[in-house]
Amino acid sequence: MCDGGDAAPGALLAWYDRHARELPWRVGPAARAAGVRPDPYAVWLSEVMLQQTTVAAVRDYFAHFTRTWPDVHALAAEDDAVVMAAWAGLGYYARARNLLKCARVVAGDHGGRFPGTAEGLRALPGIGPYTAAAIAAIAFDEPATVVDGNVERVVARLFAVETPLPTAKPELVRHATALTPAIRPGDHAQAMMDLGATICTPRKPACALCPLRPGCAAHRQGIAGDLPRKRAKPPKPVRLGHLYLVRRSDGAWLLERRPEAGLLGGMLGFPGSDWSDAPAPAPPLAAEWHRVGAEVRHTFTHFHLRLTLHLAEVGMDASPARGTFVPGADFRPADLPTVMRKAFDLARTAQPG
Repeated sequence: MCDGGDAAPGALLAWYDRHARELPWRVGPAARAAGVRPDPYAVWLSEVMLQQTTVAAVRDYFAHFTRTWPDVHALAAEDDAVVMAAWAGLGYYARARNLLKCARVVAGDHGGRFPGTAEGLRALPGIGPYTAAAIAAIAFDEPATVVDGNVERVVARLFAVETPLPTAKPELVRHATALTPAIRPGDHAQAMMDLGATICTPRKPACALCPLRPGCAAHRQGIAGDLPRKRAKPPKPVRLGHLYLVRRSDGAWLLERRPEAGLLGGMLGFPGSDWSDAPAPAPPLAAEWHRVGAEVRHTFTHFHLRLTLHLAEVGMDASPARGTFVPGADFRPADLPTVMRKAFDLARTAQPG
């Protein structure tokens, strides 16, 4: 009985040769066949950026990073705050901190050359099993098994795996490993990703166009659109907090750098309270505070956040208990994390001028 094992890697690679997505960090199949090798720095950078993020969201960031820091030595030498500001808006800011740590290890301990195996890559800061496998396969053609969300979906349908995620992950990895060819493993990995992104999509997969349809057990059973199954997620909890926006009479704004550990670690933002069920008010200085009626609302991976916004105008003699006043000419809202930009936009609406 055909159960996905009949899906020929050759058919998938032939499809990829014709339909590969053009991505700024990718060496396409024609160029690769002509001997052009991927830049491990570009592969690493793109894979870190793409974690929990879409291709569309990453394109401009990748272009900016590679234009500003064209190699790992340039990135490693940059000031943390500059890189964190450039990362603002991509979210998951621990990735940016680990990006810098990794760049400095590669530049300082490896002469600017990334290890060529998944095992060697896993020893670098911020590189887990998936990212190591992706870099090893795409940049170095190691037959490493690369399993992201797109690949999970393709494999679940190909083998009609009805065990819900995340329980099914080990089984899906076993199947994906069996499919990984010794020849062109990097192109195979990218072909699986492209197939999931363009043909074997979450809703209404275009099975008629799929090169793996003859071996797809879920298509044969008429359940492709129902897979992969997922356990129902519990509702996200709601956390509350207070945020304080202080503008000095000369136009400077009060900002503080968040602790390295935790959400938005190392990022600049407005002073605030803890985020909890019952946060205690924590104004950074004595002032005539004005509470904004509307909340700042933002959703993180594991919870929804609701922030009460407080505004104040202070004189030049203001002395905050924490944070630093940043001159108006140096204050760039675009460098702030998304939730802080939301607060700033709401503050401008509530208190124009």
